[in-house]
Amino acid sequence: MKDLLNFKGKELKVVVILCMVMVILSCADTPRNLVKNSNAGGALGTSYSITYIADRELDYQHAIDSVFNVVNQSLSTYIPTSDISRINQGDADVTVDAMFQEVFKLSKEIYEHTEGYFDPTVGIMVNAWGFGPGKKVAMDSVKVDSLMQYVGLPKVNLTADNKIQKEYANTYLDFNAIAKGYAIDRLAKMMDQKGIEDYLLEVGGELVGKGINQIKQKPWVVGIDDPQIGLGRKLKILIQLKDKALASSGNYRKFRIDSLTGKKYVHTIDPKTGYTKNASTLGVTVLANSCAVADAYATSFMAMDLEKTKAILATRKELEAYVVYLDEDGQTKEYMTDGFKKLVVD
Repeated sequence: MKDLLNFKGKELKVVVILCMVMVILSCADTPRNLVKNSNAGGALGTSYSITYIADRELDYQHAIDSVFNVVNQSLSTYIPTSDISRINQGDADVTVDAMFQEVFKLSKEIYEHTEGYFDPTVGIMVNAWGFGPGKKVAMDSVKVDSLMQYVGLPKVNLTADNKIQKEYANTYLDFNAIAKGYAIDRLAKMMDQKGIEDYLLEVGGELVGKGINQIKQKPWVVGIDDPQIGLGRKLKILIQLKDKALASSGNYRKFRIDSLTGKKYVHTIDPKTGYTKNASTLGVTVLANSCAVADAYATSFMAMDLEKTKAILATRKELEAYVVYLDEDGQTKEYMTDGFKKLVVD
């Protein structure tokens, strides 16, 4: 299946372990009446790996493809005929579907909870800096100021008849920092509807884990990459993932070097200023009850300072987080919420 949705905001990859690292610790026999089913491939501009345990062989490939297709058609800025693309092109008569409505309303909530650090209207700046599907332009302070007038989620509203109303026609909606997580949530809902109680869903390093790996009688275990490894991958930590969603964000692999000046531009755009964010935060991993929420907050925390991140985490008790950052002396440090610490595998 050819997918054009290219979610670029999440390059801090999470490696799915599927408890294979735990096999030498387990002497339990595999239950004969259980089967590990799996599907893998490409979607949303990245790869996916889906594992689900059942009492028989199953193949949900068609249902999985259908989920990706409907999300693409609603929310992909890389498909010219998608609902969001038509809205960005100025079509005010688009009646958005239930998925679009859900993502839009959730974005409004997270915008408020992050004090504007999560803002899907920053898409015009993402394009201008060369990290989106739109045209890259020469950026200076004058250009940034002129484009920032179109940024601000309060300038966009959902009408009673489910149409998008924009204060400025040039305002550009981009849900790439939440839509991949939302797609995984839709896959999880599909699995739940089919009666699957144990599964691990991974798309581009973002995950939802439910139940346990019944084949090994062990929790689902996933690894988080070390954000300071530029080439190849090295695991920083392992954690258990049960009945939770996980999303990560980082700048260490997603950046652009200006061929003329040699200046480095990272993909995280500060929606408060319109400039790329060269902050001390190297990578963020967030755990939440839904992957869309984890996805959005991981992006938000990359755009704000660590102390601000801690303050928001203190008020959002449903979130757990792990942050890798550089201190004032340039030394690598880690911050974990108490709930996250409890899930780390020694």
